Amino acid sequence: MAGPSVHLGHPLVIMDRFQAERALELIERYRVTITHLVPTQFVRLLAVPEADRRRYDTSSLRHLIHGAAPCAPDVKRRMIDWLGPVLDEYYNSTEGVGGTIIFSDEWLRKPGSVGKARDDNEIVILDDDGSLLPAGEIGTVYSVSRGRALFEYFRDPEKTEQSRRGEYRTVGDVGYLDEDGYLFLSDRKSDMIISGGVNIYPAEIESVLITHPRVADVAVFGIPNPEWGEEVKAVVELLPGQRTSDEAARADLLEFLQGRVARYKLPRSIDFLDALPRDPNGKLYKRRLRDPYWVGQERAI
Repeated sequence: MAGPSVHLGHPLVIMDRFQAERALELIERYRVTITHLVPTQFVRLLAVPEADRRRYDTSSLRHLIHGAAPCAPDVKRRMIDWLGPVLDEYYNSTEGVGGTIIFSDEWLRKPGSVGKARDDNEIVILDDDGSLLPAGEIGTVYSVSRGRALFEYFRDPEKTEQSRRGEYRTVGDVGYLDEDGYLFLSDRKSDMIISGGVNIYPAEIESVLITHPRVADVAVFGIPNPEWGEEVKAVVELLPGQRTSDEAARADLLEFLQGRVARYKLPRSIDFLDALPRDPNGKLYKRRLRDPYWVGQERAI
């Protein structure tokens, strides 16, 4: 986004390190019209006391673009309530898979969706045999952008081949299309937990935990369980000043989850870190958290 803006002669305001209230101050001072954030930054912004948030004039914002990670519907709704219908969400990947966008007015009609295919993109949902699934059924998300060359993974023809079904390609995301063609993502297939033969999507649990008033960031993944194959584990980053004893925090979070997610989806263990491993764009390195538990073992996925 910054590159085209520079070419059009627009000034840029760049922060060395994201700090929520500082970001609001810069938006007001420079009358920022467009910015790109990730959902973790939304949580940090919403953690600023409302009275303090309201002190800053953010009326210059025309587009707050977000992607790169799932956004909990409750978090997004609170952002729209605060800033107005300026949130534009996209689903795309470096490989060119995806190509959807959804604006705030659409999202309020289709909460949780990442939008419809745009321009020359087409999105389909296929089962493991490559058969087309009807609206409402969960499967692997494939897309094609006609007129664009198919991507190839560098020096990995096997991975390239596994990502294709004819002209369609995937990065392994799981989801469904509704009857109007809007895409709803469930999770990344490689992140799905299979416990006792039941599929559990970590993003569903994460989207609830992130709404806890003490939580700044969260990752949910599967670890080995000798009886069930996998069990649910959560790693949580608490907001500054919210760290008490780990046992008290675990009990608080599990109580919060009760009634919000099915019992079999509740984490069997919860750990706490000062910061979760994310890249500068906000993408979570979940494998760094999960892989140590699987050393010497093979996951079913």
